[in-house]
Amino acid sequence: MRVREFVPNDLRRVHFIHETSFDQSYGLAIFRKLYDIGAGFLVAEDNGLVVGYILFWIKEENVGHIISIAVDEKYRCLKAGTMLLSRAISTLKICKLSKITLEVNENNKIAINFYKKFNFQVDRLVPKYYDNGDGAIVMYLDI
Repeated sequence: MRVREFVPNDLRRVHFIHETSFDQSYGLAIFRKLYDIGAGFLVAEDNGLVVGYILFWIKEENVGHIISIAVDEKYRCLKAGTMLLSRAISTLKICKLSKITLEVNENNKIAINFYKKFNFQVDRLVPKYYDNGDGAIVMYLDI
């Protein structure tokens, strides 16, 4: 397994992983636009197959933001998510930011615990953040 930069040929596979991982979809056009405007975009690859992705950017002057991260269900627990998030954090550290933020569904305990392993802290709950009415937990990592 390796992590590499996203290339446009990865788009359909990344979109499939996103669609099968989340209730709320960004759509292909959003992924393409984020890539075009220069958001950080990495993929995890296993034997030539994209098995996960992470999107991130600099949200404010000193704040990085994890937009989305997902791993194909068949490849979870094989460290692809850990590799992706570690690489994104390392990349954002180079930019001399003060912190990284993200939002996670309040009911996604697995993801919340995953982020806590990287020392992300809970900041606040945003009620009814998602289309289905679920709230989002805003988390941050001081870097």
